[in-house]
Amino acid sequence: MSLLSVENVDKYYFRKIALNNISFEVKKGEIFGLLGPNGAGKTTLIRLINKITNPSKGTIKFNNEYLSDKHLTKIGYLPEERGLYTALSVEEHVIFLAMLKGLTKSEAKESLNYWLNKFEISNWKNKKIEQLSKGMAQKVQFICSVIHNPELLILDEPLSGFDPINIHLIVQILHELKKDGKTIILSTHDMKNVEEICDRILLLNHSKKIIEGSVSELREKHYTGLYGIRFKGNMIAFATALWTDFELIEKKEISKDKFEVIVKKRGDQKLDDFIKAMLDKVEINAVWNILPGMQEVFISLIDKNLSTENEK
Repeated sequence: MSLLSVENVDKYYFRKIALNNISFEVKKGEIFGLLGPNGAGKTTLIRLINKITNPSKGTIKFNNEYLSDKHLTKIGYLPEERGLYTALSVEEHVIFLAMLKGLTKSEAKESLNYWLNKFEISNWKNKKIEQLSKGMAQKVQFICSVIHNPELLILDEPLSGFDPINIHLIVQILHELKKDGKTIILSTHDMKNVEEICDRILLLNHSKKIIEGSVSELREKHYTGLYGIRFKGNMIAFATALWTDFELIEKKEISKDKFEVIVKKRGDQKLDDFIKAMLDKVEINAVWNILPGMQEVFISLIDKNLSTENEK
């Protein structure tokens, strides 16, 4: 069941087309990746969902209702351009924004205490925003986006600027929010995070939708015939026995007489037959598919789209 439905949306700024006939759905309880090169239309789309601006054409629905100002209390937003009121304390700032989202002051304080404890930063409550480091300020801004317990959380590059420890913490929190039934839209250029976090993605380029689908299905669809093989035996014997339909791409010695290799299937011979033939030469311990990363999928789809556009 979808929480957010975007149907045939266009957005024009004078003669410039920012979004061209965009349609997609974000399902309840999923982490949905919003991907695309700079200038693809991601920020414009986020602004439409947040009612900062309105579509020139098409509709956006939230919980099967036409998106309106009343739904904004159910949406949390962390913009890429961070902005905090530096003269306020952490508590003053967060409570102010929480009350704009419909919480009472007591509800806001209760929620703030929960999140400060969650991040183990309760001693920051009375610090002025201007006293915070960049990383500290980013944590406060993240808290601002979730303080009102939104149904939909929109995060624009939420992990940029964080060190590995805090990236792990934020990712852990995102998984917890998903487990609690929250829906998350994640806009990012980091394809590793997409692989680890997202269930499905929407890819935009030049204001148009390129593809929408699950991360696992997209990686499998772009599979290029690479296999990993771990074996015990002689590397020369393995390489010599390779069939013409399989090419040795990479090799690594794990320990004495133990190797991991990557082979690429180029012909019609079946992998099972290849492995059976190899069993006479070496001791096979493991075989696995090597799926392309989302970085490779992203580049492949964008290159294909550019080639299609250039042919028109």
